Amino acid sequence: MSKLVVISAPSGGGKTTLCERLLRDFAGKLVLSISTTTRAPRGREQNGVEYHFVSKAEFEKGIQDHRFAEWALVHGNYYGTSRTVIEKCFEQGKSVLLDIDVQGAESLRKAYPRECFRIFIAPPSLAHLESRLRHRGTDSEETIQKRLKNARDEMEHAPRFDRIVVNDQLDHAYAELKEVVSHLLTEKNG
Repeated sequence: MSKLVVISAPSGGGKTTLCERLLRDFAGKLVLSISTTTRAPRGREQNGVEYHFVSKAEFEKGIQDHRFAEWALVHGNYYGTSRTVIEKCFEQGKSVLLDIDVQGAESLRKAYPRECFRIFIAPPSLAHLESRLRHRGTDSEETIQKRLKNARDEMEHAPRFDRIVVNDQLDHAYAELKEVVSHLLTEKNG
């Protein structure tokens, strides 16, 4: 049975790095769902690689046309997951990896209750997370403060996830995550 492997974490929690490793180690079995967003690209992000970047009007038309399996307004921008991408992967017998926020994770659990498995990547502490955000060098002070406030809110949702992985040391966190995903992808009956 194909799965939705949903990875959520506060901004700066390391989920993107962990997801990249999963995609490398489970190539052919796990396909990344590239989210659609109305936010502007950061740094060297490219359309169709990290995200599908669209206008607010285009995104809102997609909402009206029910093109998203889930969508949310986060940090003042829309983010969503294409329903078509998920269904095509399932038809091919592949599982889908999603790197999304806690709102999206809950929406997907409701939309795909049997297929969805949600993993929360938690930082060891908020101070550690703040350090990661500052060292990234991509956000203003105002944005960092907003992300830290949102991180506190998101971390309150962690107990509702199917599994929590603490990213205190990247290799250790990845070993735990890889074991969970390996088990999921080899389950026969979901």
